[in-house]
Amino acid sequence: MPFNPELCRNESEVESKLIVQYLLPQLGYTPDTWHQEVAVGSIRLDFLAFAAQVLPFVIDANSPLSVVMEAKHPKQNLNNHFLRLRHYLTSLNVKYGLLTNGKEIRIYKKLADDVKLVFSCSGKEVEEKLEEIKDFIGRDSLLKEQVMEVVNESNFPITETFDNKRKNVMKTIAIYHHKGGVGKTTVAINLAAALSKKGKRVLLIDIDAQANSTFATGLVKFQFEEDDDIRDSNVYHLLEKSEFNFIPDIVRQSKFFNNPEIDVIPSHINLVALQSNLVKFGASRSRLARKLEKVKTDYDIVIIDTPPSLDLYAEAALTAADYLIIPSDLKPFSNQGLSSVKNFVKQEINENKEGLGKPPLTILGVLPSKISTNAQYLKYNFSKHKSVITERYHLPLMDSVISERTALSACINKTIPLGNMDIPDPKSILDFATNDPSANVSAAEFESLAIEVLTKMEME
Repeated sequence: MPFNPELCRNESEVESKLIVQYLLPQLGYTPDTWHQEVAVGSIRLDFLAFAAQVLPFVIDANSPLSVVMEAKHPKQNLNNHFLRLRHYLTSLNVKYGLLTNGKEIRIYKKLADDVKLVFSCSGKEVEEKLEEIKDFIGRDSLLKEQVMEVVNESNFPITETFDNKRKNVMKTIAIYHHKGGVGKTTVAINLAAALSKKGKRVLLIDIDAQANSTFATGLVKFQFEEDDDIRDSNVYHLLEKSEFNFIPDIVRQSKFFNNPEIDVIPSHINLVALQSNLVKFGASRSRLARKLEKVKTDYDIVIIDTPPSLDLYAEAALTAADYLIIPSDLKPFSNQGLSSVKNFVKQEINENKEGLGKPPLTILGVLPSKISTNAQYLKYNFSKHKSVITERYHLPLMDSVISERTALSACINKTIPLGNMDIPDPKSILDFATNDPSANVSAAEFESLAIEVLTKMEME
């Protein structure tokens, strides 16, 4: 039966009419060689088809060659889904990926550490291009390729691949902007949560006197000052002395914030008053970097939530960082602060890093954050605001966008009643979304951000 793309009016019909009823049978896959709605850790695949039957279902180094198939709504631009498919192929060590919205069909191939487009056609051309598609992802083609690669596959078991990833050098990301109120804490905590759900060992450092990340990860439970168990053990104490108070002495685990929980270096409101003690000593600016070096095999990624300032705490954070993400609502006041950020990095931070023998700070990009969901704004002004970042300030712009939504404040301010009191019970947006569907869009935005960050740091 020929395929008619006009009959695919939504994502469900792309799945059923193009993939299930047409492509899978035409490519030679039988019901015992493909699976729908596959969950592998935090990854959710629409379809996974194998060259040979796999029972029981498992993905490892000995599995036959396979192809991931992802279906999207006919109105969706496939360019917006490439990063996620790339993450799936590299994370699962799957060689081929098919991405389609019914109107267009693309095939990607994993080549060493990269993923490249190897075939594309319109939905209307699928019948005449079927043989070309079979050459790439037909079951017979995969079986032949499996025979040719069996020796190489046996030399690289999945456990070795996993161990090699664990041996990657720890990467540290500062979330920083000179302007306050741009969503730094929201980005820091939820990016940390999203990366943790992708199997990364994450350390979150709060070095802002407002201690918003400390609160948001559930570490502020006390009601009275005498119960304050953070005052004498927080990020200040890492910077205070070189010979004691190392990260394992200060670190805590978040409290019911995310599954899995993340490690946190808390902050405290007394950072402002104590900063004068540190300013006297130039070494204070490099102590965080030096102490992070001692735990570089304990974590994959470190996220630092910074103050909206040009003070010693910001300097210590950026000196310790390898990468910088600059959240911005793209409004004029926020944009005006970008010049200060650039000068701070160029004149202070990179000089500090050179003294430590570390390469200059890499700016991953300006991240559109707290962006209005108003349709008129998105239609007429958003693209103009984004162009200012690259054209006037000559800074890279990240592909991900974090919209301003009620769920992002609701998850941080969640409480549970205890007697006549409401006890803080903050959650990451990803865990919050499991019980509140209204948070799903925000959770997806942070999942996409995590994928983009891992891709740009070459850590998939």
